[in-house]
This record gives sequence, C-alpha cells and structure tokens, in this order.
Amino acid sequence: MEEINPNGIYTTDETRELLRISPSTIKRMLKKGLIRANKIGRQYRILGKEILRVISPGVERKAVHVYQKIKRKAKSTVKNW
Repeated sequence: MEEINPNGIYTTDETRELLRISPSTIKRMLKKGLIRANKIGRQYRILGKEILRVISPGVERKAVHVYQKIKRKAKSTVKNW
C-alpha cells in the first residue's frame, strides 16, 4: 500500500484507490461531509491528513487532546505574566 503524505493533495480517484472504496461511496462521503474536501472547478481535492483522519479517527482525537492541553498551559502561563 502506498504511504499517504499528510501534506499531500489527492484527487477523488486517488483517495478512492487508497481507501479501496467504490466511486459511489466516495461521492456519498463527500456529500455527507465525512471527508472534507476543497472543490476546484468541477473537481474535489482532498488533503492527505483528511484521508488519515478517516482511516484512524483515534489519532485525530489524541492530537486534539494534546493541543488542548498545550493551549491550557499556554493560557495559564500568559495569565501569570
């Protein structure tokens, strides 16, 4: 399997092949907002990090948790200045 670059930009066909799903499934996921994408002209472009989020949502939750922890620490540090 090809490695997904988090900063890479993929077409719907490339995303479909990476996720091994049908064309109708990728359309449905885009329409329902399960995969966030940018529309350029008549085509969608999907970030690699979005594909990774779909594959392993636990990683995104962990990243959000770490970010919030850092944010709270920064706020408390700034508050004490």
